[in-house]
Amino acid sequence: MAFDPGKGLKRPVFQLFCLAILGIVEWTSGGSGVNSCQAQESSAKAVKLPDKLAIPTPGQPIELDVSWPKSPNDGPAWGEMSGLCLDHEGHIWAFHRGDVPVEIYDKSGERLKAWGEGQFGRPHQVRVDDQGHVWLVDAGLHVVRKYDLTGKLLLTLGTSGVAGEDSTHFDQPTDVAVAPTGEIFVADGYGNHRVVKFDAQGQFVKAWGKKGTAPGEFDLPHSIALDSKGRLYVADRSNGRVQVFDFEGTFLAEWAGKMMPWHIVVMPGDVIYVCGSSFMPKPRLSIPGIPRGIPPKDQIVATFDVTGRELERWTFPIGRKPGQLEWVHAMAVDGEGNLYLGDIRGRRAQRFVLRSGVFAERAKSDAAVKRAGGEKPR
Repeated sequence: MAFDPGKGLKRPVFQLFCLAILGIVEWTSGGSGVNSCQAQESSAKAVKLPDKLAIPTPGQPIELDVSWPKSPNDGPAWGEMSGLCLDHEGHIWAFHRGDVPVEIYDKSGERLKAWGEGQFGRPHQVRVDDQGHVWLVDAGLHVVRKYDLTGKLLLTLGTSGVAGEDSTHFDQPTDVAVAPTGEIFVADGYGNHRVVKFDAQGQFVKAWGKKGTAPGEFDLPHSIALDSKGRLYVADRSNGRVQVFDFEGTFLAEWAGKMMPWHIVVMPGDVIYVCGSSFMPKPRLSIPGIPRGIPPKDQIVATFDVTGRELERWTFPIGRKPGQLEWVHAMAVDGEGNLYLGDIRGRRAQRFVLRSGVFAERAKSDAAVKRAGGEKPR
């Protein structure tokens, strides 16, 4: 089974190996680590950081916005930040592995609402569909749930607490994509290495994929997203590629050797954002159960067109100081091209402001881009 933070090898053993072999990754929550909203705010105030920090990258200019998020001192602590997205109002949804796993923030960074105590096993990803419904993917309970914006449960896919590989069971699903037609596509990633399709009512239609390296096979499908032309993009993480399919599961293309993809977001104009790490042809650690890409050798966000041509790339320093990333797992992009990045090991979300680049330039003149939320109709 593929390793994910919080799952797999016992953490002390894994930490020991990483510290001994790499000697560069800080695994503890002490020191300069930031593990809560309050700690992030307090840390920023303590060192009197400016509102923006310049982050050197080989790509386009990008700056950390240390004013986001704002958080009351009595706010719930963040856990491993596994999911981020924007709704149609431009609010940022954070889905994490803390005591209160669902949080909603406005653009200024004010927390609007928090809920979900005791309702989730191991949060993994969050999406908002064209109709404004919120989908929460729970790898721990093997379910994908659909909610309205108030938190009312509308639909459950999978059988809560029971793993399997059939029409009513998942084994640690990772992500979900919902078409404008209502068709639902689930990346059933850690245990089953497949994509599962449902109709708009949540009835099983078909599934495809198994563990392997051939076209249409997967080694941890970790994210799934769709573009305006009906193409599905699957982050085949441990195989170091993105695979492209039509809605029937027909293989169309693969982008191999570009990066180890962790999360995919498709923005208006079919600009495709992928976060993760640079491509790794071999595992860094020769430990059974630890796949290629774990631990990541760096932290990157790249954009692509629908052919897989890379448009731009940003590289972030590794660590837990402001502006650094440790294990980037989630991403959202707002209508100005700014990046919201969720960090598993850093237990936080950060906003990075783009000053130039493909999407940032389009946002200046394209009204559709300016209005866009993370998964808003195109």
